[in-house]
Amino acid sequence: MGTASLFRMLPSGRPDPPPDPVAEVLHVLPPHLRSLVATLPPAVLGQLEEIRLRQDRPLALGLVQGDAFLSPAGCLVGDPEQAYRVTAPDMERTIQLVTGSSLYALEEELRNGFITLPGGHRVGLTGKAVVEGGRVRTLKHIGSINIRVSREVPGLATPLLPHLIDRRHRTVYHTLIFSPPRCGKTTLLRDLIRQVSNGVPELELPGQRVGVVDERSELAGCYRGIPQRDVGARTDVLDGCPKAEGMTMLLRSMAPQVIATDEIGRAEDVAALEEVFHAGVRVLVTVHGSSLRELASRPALQHLFSLKVIQRFVLLGRSRGVGTVEEIWDGQTLSPLGVRAC
Repeated sequence: MGTASLFRMLPSGRPDPPPDPVAEVLHVLPPHLRSLVATLPPAVLGQLEEIRLRQDRPLALGLVQGDAFLSPAGCLVGDPEQAYRVTAPDMERTIQLVTGSSLYALEEELRNGFITLPGGHRVGLTGKAVVEGGRVRTLKHIGSINIRVSREVPGLATPLLPHLIDRRHRTVYHTLIFSPPRCGKTTLLRDLIRQVSNGVPELELPGQRVGVVDERSELAGCYRGIPQRDVGARTDVLDGCPKAEGMTMLLRSMAPQVIATDEIGRAEDVAALEEVFHAGVRVLVTVHGSSLRELASRPALQHLFSLKVIQRFVLLGRSRGVGTVEEIWDGQTLSPLGVRAC
C-alpha cells in the first residue's frame, strides 16, 4: 500500500479510525475558547455544525437542532445575555491561528470570504472590504468568524442512489442537487462520489472513474494533493482549482466517466458543463437554491435549463435532519418522481 492511500493501516490490519471533525477545528480557537467547546457533552459535539465568533457579542454554536449560545462556564444557554462575550483579543488570536499568522498570504481566499482548513472545514469571515478597481481585494478589521465543521457521513447517499442510477447504461444520471445553506449538499455529494467511485453491486452499478473539481478543498479535504476524506477508490481530485477550468482539465487528462463539483453558479461553470455533456461524461453537481423556479430564473443557470440535459434535480432540506431528500424531479419533464423525505 503506497503513501498516497486513502487509509493508513494499523498493525492489526484495520484502517485508522476516521478523524474527529470537531477536534480538527478546535485548534484554531484560543486555548480558553477551545476548552469551553471541548467540555461540552459528546452528544452536543456530535451535533455541532458551526462555531460563530462575533466581536463584543455572544459566542454562538450552530447545532443540528438549532442555534445556541455558550456560557463562560461552558454550558449551552438560550439567553444571549448569559453567554460568553467574544473579545477583540479572541478575534485576533483566532485569525492568527486560522491563517498561520500570515493573513496577507491568503488574500485570494479572503476575496472569496472564507478560508478552508485541512479536512475541508470552512472558516467564513466578514469585516471591512478593501476594494480596488471595483473589486474586493481583501478583508480587514475582521468582525465575524464562522467555523463550519465538515463531516463525513458514510451511507448518507444510500437512499438516494436508486433514483440516480441509469441502469440501462450502467452509470449515473446527470444530477443537480440543490438546497438552502446548511442542508448537507457537500456532505451528500461527498458520499455520492465515494459510492459511485467504489461501485454499488446491489444496484448493478460498477465502479466509475470520478473526476472531482474541489475548488474550495471541502469535498476531498486534500492535504498536499492527497484526499483526507474518503472519496472512493477510482476518484481523481483537482484541489483548489476553479471549477470551469478544472472540468476542462479533467476531460483532457484523466478520462473520467463522471465529473463532480460543488456549488456551480457562474456562466463559465455552465459553459464547462456543456463541454462535459458533449464529451459523454456524466455530472454530479450542487448549487444553492430553494426551488426549481428560483434556479431557472437565475441568468447564469437559464442556459443550463435550456439544454435539457440534467436528468435528475434533487432538493435537500432538514425536515428529518440535515441531508433530507425532500423531492426528486425528472430533469426532462420537470415532473416530480414522488419521492419525499428519504
